[in-house]
Amino acid sequence: MENQRIIRIATPADMVGIMQVMDAAKQIMRKSGNFYQWTEGYPSETVIIEDMEKEAGYVIEECKRIVAYFAFLPSPEPTYDKIYDGEWIDDEQPYHVVHRIASLPDVHTIFSDIMNYCFIHDSNIRIDTHRENMIMQHNLVKHGFIYCGIIYLVNGDERLAYQKKTYMIVT
Repeated sequence: MENQRIIRIATPADMVGIMQVMDAAKQIMRKSGNFYQWTEGYPSETVIIEDMEKEAGYVIEECKRIVAYFAFLPSPEPTYDKIYDGEWIDDEQPYHVVHRIASLPDVHTIFSDIMNYCFIHDSNIRIDTHRENMIMQHNLVKHGFIYCGIIYLVNGDERLAYQKKTYMIVT
């Protein structure tokens, strides 16, 4: 029997598992040469609780073990108001943003699972990543996201911005 993955809203009772996933994701980043993203305690329990309060924090469970976390937030994302050296594919329609994607190193296809879930709920998705996060950049391109330009976080840090919009064909 194949292991079934479940995507569900995160709860405060999931915090220990979520933080283990975050720590594992940071280790993956460091091993791949990304030393500057998710530093100084980010993402903290406070950030995760804020996601939960917005009902936008999600866990992925496999065999009753939390193996991944992500935030799926409705627009607007204030840091996306201005984009530099490019433009959004669609700057008119509402969108969702995916933030804080993290998984354990021994699970695979998590990014695909997350994107499949998100595109069931919205056809217009934006995401940003650190310039040194080659794993995320590879996944974004592999899944059809288009590089749109540069955005800046509230703290002034630069991020590469991507968007993907799917269109329904009406017959």
